[in-house]
Amino acid sequence: MIDWSLQATHIAGTIFNIVYIGVIIGTIIVVILDNRNPVKTIAWVLVLMFLPLVGLIFYFFFGRSTRREKLINQKSYDRLLKKPMAAYNAQKPEEVPETYKPLMQFFWETNQSLPFQATEVEIYTNGYSKIKALLRELLKAKHHIHLEYYIFLDDAIGRMIKDTLIQKAKEGVEIRVIYDDVGSWETPNAFYEDMRDAGIEVRSFLKVRFPLFTSRVNYRNHRKIVVIDGETGFIGGMNLAERYVKGFPWGIWRDTHILLRGRAVHGLQTAFLLDWYFVDQTLITSSCYFPRIDTPGSILTQTVTSDPVGPWKEIMQGLTIAITTAKKYVYIQTPYFLPSETILAALQSAALAGIDVRLMIPSRCDNRITQWGSRSYLKDVLNAGVKVYFYKKGFLHSKIMVSDDMLSTVGSTNIDFRSFEHNFEVNAFIYDIETALNLKEVFLQDQRDSAQISMKKWQARPLYQKAIESVVRLLAPLL
Repeated sequence: MIDWSLQATHIAGTIFNIVYIGVIIGTIIVVILDNRNPVKTIAWVLVLMFLPLVGLIFYFFFGRSTRREKLINQKSYDRLLKKPMAAYNAQKPEEVPETYKPLMQFFWETNQSLPFQATEVEIYTNGYSKIKALLRELLKAKHHIHLEYYIFLDDAIGRMIKDTLIQKAKEGVEIRVIYDDVGSWETPNAFYEDMRDAGIEVRSFLKVRFPLFTSRVNYRNHRKIVVIDGETGFIGGMNLAERYVKGFPWGIWRDTHILLRGRAVHGLQTAFLLDWYFVDQTLITSSCYFPRIDTPGSILTQTVTSDPVGPWKEIMQGLTIAITTAKKYVYIQTPYFLPSETILAALQSAALAGIDVRLMIPSRCDNRITQWGSRSYLKDVLNAGVKVYFYKKGFLHSKIMVSDDMLSTVGSTNIDFRSFEHNFEVNAFIYDIETALNLKEVFLQDQRDSAQISMKKWQARPLYQKAIESVVRLLAPLL
């Protein structure tokens, strides 16, 4: 006698397996046809083949290229650039070493980034000094405050900034705030409603439905920008949260942020207003946001943005140009070191050519998997002669590069795939001797609190550590 219940179960199981395998194969085909980085394609294919269920879930949240629409049409972008372009043309041209003219031209061609003059650059290497300076400048605001952060938490620091913004709004200052919906997912909506009730315009960047499960989802706004009255600006690696001041029980939080004054703030303003158009669909081009600044300054600065939408990877490609054109030295700090093949080759080539290339990363990271992935690349750079340092006093979150006592860059960009290919990032590229020397001294001071890693010592690591790092490296393009 035929057991129809058993037959039905068998047929259902067969159908499920066919559909399941079809979905896996279909997803692999979609990944291949997406024409993305071959390394990333292989990584996704491996995950989907050997961990199919997990791979499908991860691909749904992290892998799909579903938001590649153009951020702004060319006509609107030209209108936005009209005021900063007029300010740029009014500048007295500054002499730039021939070495950096191709880099500046590259940023103009790919990013429409104009080199503006700054009158002042202040460097902050800890959260306390940065928050103190930020509060000082916010309280001076007369016309407007534009504030954009990846993380804006409802803690002691976040509430301090929120209360200051509300106070300034009551004084009649225009205030606009952008926060990333994933980076700030812990913050309750009531926190932002308090600001909205005070007349502050608050917008989230690309809302997600399941922030708990998408803490590393693609297309996040990782930028940290503040513009005050179009004359003073902040850019760097620090967000608005208590840990950037207090650090961890096991060490300090070491970071780098800078204040800019002068016409260079026009670049930060343009970056913010472009993001505001994206979140609010309002194009702001009034000249009051680009005030005339008569004090010219001599510090040339380009504000460079990158995003996962455009055809170029502006910051990654700019760093590559800077590294390969260095004559004497390149010093880099980054919390995560998961370099693209382009950056890795540039570092190796520079070191092999006799350039003093130094890389500093944290000895202990805030993410164990990312730490394993970062360490998997160290043999590649050590072999080429790159000097590698582990920062020991705490977590090094600083994102800087300084080269040849002239070029330096500070911003939100990590040396990793996520910053280069998936996030919205911003860096200031500064062409100035004094700023470069100051940031060089910052690096050298941190070097005194670091341990240099030799190839012999690195090779002596336990085999299980090497194995873990090698496995995680396969997933590096997805981290």
